[in-house]
Amino acid sequence: MPVLNIAILGSEELCRSLGKLTDSRDVESYVFKEGAGPDRRILSFIRPLNFPERIRPLLSALNVADYGIIEVNSIDAALGESMVAFSSSGIERGDLIINPKDGAWIDPDKVNLVKDQAGLSSWNVNHQVPDLNEYRSALLGQVTKQNSEGELLVSIDQHFVVKGIGLVGIGYVRSGMLERHENVRIYPKKADGIVRSLQVMDDDVDRALTGDRVGIALRGVSDDSLDKGSQIVSEGSDLLTRSERSRLSVAISAFQSKTPKAGDIVHMSFDLQFFVGRIESIEEYTMVVNWDRPIDLRTKFDKPPLLVQLDAGLMRIIGPVSNIHLV
Repeated sequence: MPVLNIAILGSEELCRSLGKLTDSRDVESYVFKEGAGPDRRILSFIRPLNFPERIRPLLSALNVADYGIIEVNSIDAALGESMVAFSSSGIERGDLIINPKDGAWIDPDKVNLVKDQAGLSSWNVNHQVPDLNEYRSALLGQVTKQNSEGELLVSIDQHFVVKGIGLVGIGYVRSGMLERHENVRIYPKKADGIVRSLQVMDDDVDRALTGDRVGIALRGVSDDSLDKGSQIVSEGSDLLTRSERSRLSVAISAFQSKTPKAGDIVHMSFDLQFFVGRIESIEEYTMVVNWDRPIDLRTKFDKPPLLVQLDAGLMRIIGPVSNIHLV
């Protein structure tokens, strides 16, 4: 079922007008479905909570989103950081919806200036909240079937044990296609299991495609085989590489005034994982990072990992990672 995953920074009221609340954790998920069978199209709105106080939920939403929406209530540092985060994630399609607080006025020219400086020149600016039925129809027009021909990778963000069924993981198909009864390997535990059943948007299915939010019932594995951030690949796949030390090529993001230096603690957000490391050395746009534990990750990707520094002040986004090499 074609789905468009949309990271949205907006009010609960706006989100409830666009879709039905289906999940609430550190992010909220709202879903709208149109049509049936193979013609069904799905909008999945992923709303991170507690931003700007916490940036990790926003980074998780950006890991899996292909479209963005930011409700602009004021022009401030948080707006600039959020725009940079979307831009650094390579999200080229999106909308800024101007909706000032308490009857205040926001200059659309200033919004346009900030968005262009942040790298979102391709985004649209709505000078007011649009008719939401028409807006949702326009978003449905953006839904396209994604290419599912790559190697399988599923990133997990929830897991639990169901009596009579066993271990269930919920996450996103990041690449490839997952089929019922498929043999899979789970990282970092390196556990081998079999897909017992699959659900996409509460529907039982035989396969899940790239972009789908999927529930996976597993058999042949212990109950502790999954953690938040676990990765599932096909049995025998060499898609993931284990690394304790990596050389990263990073493009420094707009508005970043703090220059990373050797000894700094950094975090990398990628495929719903959050890695912690220390910069060993840095030269221009290349740094060597020692991770606090061995990590398993893709070294080839379309959507860039994001490097952040949580103590960097008003701009925590260092920038997107363009290359990862093992050292």
